[in-house]
Amino acid sequence: MRHEKAARLLELARRLAASAEGLTLDEMAAAMQVSRRTVERMRDAVREAFPQMEEIPDPPTVRFRIPSGLDGIFQAPTAEEFAALRAAADHFRQSGATARAGALGALESKVLSAIRSGVRRRLAPDMEALLEAETMAVHPGPRPFEDEAVLGAVREAIVSLQRLRFLYDGGSTPGREREVTPYGLLFGRSNYLVAAETGSGEPRNWRLDRVRDIRVVPLPGGRPADFSLAAYAARSFGIYQDAIEDVVLHILPHGAEEALGWRFHATQTLERQADGSVIARFRVAGMRELAWHLFSWGDKVRILAPERLRAQMAEELAAAVRAHGAHGAS
Repeated sequence: MRHEKAARLLELARRLAASAEGLTLDEMAAAMQVSRRTVERMRDAVREAFPQMEEIPDPPTVRFRIPSGLDGIFQAPTAEEFAALRAAADHFRQSGATARAGALGALESKVLSAIRSGVRRRLAPDMEALLEAETMAVHPGPRPFEDEAVLGAVREAIVSLQRLRFLYDGGSTPGREREVTPYGLLFGRSNYLVAAETGSGEPRNWRLDRVRDIRVVPLPGGRPADFSLAAYAARSFGIYQDAIEDVVLHILPHGAEEALGWRFHATQTLERQADGSVIARFRVAGMRELAWHLFSWGDKVRILAPERLRAQMAEELAAAVRAHGAHGAS
């Protein structure tokens, strides 16, 4: 128990050292999932160990922080943390995300080089044991395109608030030069640049594997202050952005338990019915990708709304029947 309390205090100290603006007592209590009275005692204990803790007035409250970080002795990573980092890099590499895999590998090397040799020797056996005992399943799908030159140009433009120009081998006029203001990057089954073309304030998705001869141009290109990439991505079931609609699904009793543990979308609500079935409701765009996903539910789900999703599902089913029926008939 004493060890657990010490670990909790060290975790609070790390949070206070990691926050540039500091944390209020309420923020500390929420982060540590304890009461305000408990976090006050924890703060006092941390202050005894780290007398450099600062109090920053922020009326009507006060913020606390530990400037200049923590001493390295308190910051030695664990074998579990290194194993998680290596596993994430391996997962990126296996799925084709080589640029991000390389970035995590470089981070691991930097962290290892910064800790003491004795600590490295103690960590090595546990790290190898964990890496041999854990792996991640790789799901079938397209390998995401990650060209370091393309990603580097996009990130440079985002940081410097400048525009991008590139040739785009997609859309209605393949090969045409485009000038865009970059809003962000969406990583998934395929990787996309979210950007608004000059003359249009509406962002759209540009597939990175169709971008070539990309360069940063010295023209102002900051995204709107009220734009949220997370909110933009959450509008769609997948990547495709189209009209947002209210979706209602009826999951039959033999699929109810699975549905209750499933996350269709961030906006979803799930309602148990008297017959054991479940009604799922959420608001989303991307009916085609949603129809593709619903294939995997087989006879467990029925689409109640919208009609466009029902029509999309029927169209996809008919196409599958035509393809497989033709082979079966021959």
